[in-house]
Amino acid sequence: MTASMESYYAQRACEYERIYAKPERQADLARLRHDLPRLFTEANVLEIACGTGYWTPLIAERAAAVLAVDAAEEVLEIARSKAPPHANVRFERADAYVLPDWKVRFDACFAGFWWSHVPLERLDAFLAQLHARLAPQARVVFLDNRYVEGSSTPLSRSDAEGNTYQLRRLDDGSTHEVLKNFPGPESMARRLGAHGSSFDWQALEYYWVATYRIARKSLARI
Repeated sequence: MTASMESYYAQRACEYERIYAKPERQADLARLRHDLPRLFTEANVLEIACGTGYWTPLIAERAAAVLAVDAAEEVLEIARSKAPPHANVRFERADAYVLPDWKVRFDACFAGFWWSHVPLERLDAFLAQLHARLAPQARVVFLDNRYVEGSSTPLSRSDAEGNTYQLRRLDDGSTHEVLKNFPGPESMARRLGAHGSSFDWQALEYYWVATYRIARKSLARI
């Protein structure tokens, strides 16, 4: 994570979960809370960029174990401070771009609202090193936002690589430029098809869910 992004999420820690209170998104969120847990039944799950741990207990309902990681200690403190609903969850500080070489190889991975913050030019390298921490044929699930006019923060600019950005204001009055990409099913299928198989895309009104199985040996090079 870049220093500016890490600083932004550290400052935003106490505001982090307000996004889930938007009235127009409640039907989608209810469906996700119902549907996501079954994707991780009896799995040993690595959760990337867990933030304040909103999705972690849902995953843990069906999972055998969950290791939830984030680069920002401020959000991890909030995640750890919540009454633990499941004993099979562990939190650890880790940079999603430079993951530790754990002894265990996870057979499932979840990343909620992380994909949209990865620069397009870094996606293949991120996926390659992530897959090195997963078991052959592990299931990977990405959840993120669709751009919906009137509900999403407007885009402020794009760069030469095709990344798009938003300007976000925090309670302390500070304004931050945040990279936020909104991929479609075709670009996701092409990207993930280079790394795995069994790609599936589910589009809700405000969110999308992409799932796939990693290849036994990554086809892409860093």
